[in-house]
Amino acid sequence: MEEKVLPPLGNTKPHLEKLTLGITRILEASPGVTKVRIMEKEPAERHMIASWELKNDCVMPEDLKNFYLMTNGFHMVWSVKLDDQPVPLGCLTINSIANLTQLTQSAMYTLPNSPTLEDLDANEDQPEKPHFDSRSIIFELDSCNGNGKVCLVYRRTSPARESKIWFLDRALYWHFLTDSFTAYYRLLITHLGLPQWQYAFTSYGVSPQAKQWFNMYKPVTYNTPVLTEETDYFINKLDPSKVFKSKTKTSAPAKRGGTPNPPGSQKGSSSSSLTKSSSATGNPSRK
Repeated sequence: MEEKVLPPLGNTKPHLEKLTLGITRILEASPGVTKVRIMEKEPAERHMIASWELKNDCVMPEDLKNFYLMTNGFHMVWSVKLDDQPVPLGCLTINSIANLTQLTQSAMYTLPNSPTLEDLDANEDQPEKPHFDSRSIIFELDSCNGNGKVCLVYRRTSPARESKIWFLDRALYWHFLTDSFTAYYRLLITHLGLPQWQYAFTSYGVSPQAKQWFNMYKPVTYNTPVLTEETDYFINKLDPSKVFKSKTKTSAPAKRGGTPNPPGSQKGSSSSSLTKSSSATGNPSRK
């Protein structure tokens, strides 16, 4: 399916403006942000959703189904300008139906005598988390630029096969995100697609480098304990308006000569104070 890259968002179509919940305007008004782009995608057809459900033996959540009927996937990127060069920073992605594929054991874990994904989670006595075996059906929603995977997880044991959104980090640990796709999409939008934002919902948080970006472009709304502390949690307190502001040198005003001190005013007092201190320090030694 042909995809179109939209021009700068001043001419964004109304339905895309609603899709992004107006976050594009906030980004364009932020200091240093440049090249905010949305890749326009055609809506999915109902037979594509029915085919996916039949192939995977799963009923797609209603809110995710409505999302695909509006746009078959979502991809938005924005950059910051450093040294007059645009550097990609934010990325918001929802895989299309064709790329909403089942997450299976990778070939890198099938080497001789190597542990399998089933072995890795067999030691965890936490049945509420997803499993890589037949107990769960896992689909990839977002590859997170290699920082992990956001997954749509079904439980085979649940009567209605309810689905939830989980985050799988690079160490193959699961972290719960939301109960519904709608709630996850709001998290994605409000966190502006900042690098590693999903790690804000883990016990160890985002990396020090990502904390700097969070400090400059804080999410619109968030309530995670890792980021709401008002103490000196971030390494450096950066002000975007000052970071991206052009530096202009101003000549320092010439120093005017001050009035000379009265003779013996300060010098006399300083010398007398020195003599007093020396005498005070010398008294204990004489005793």
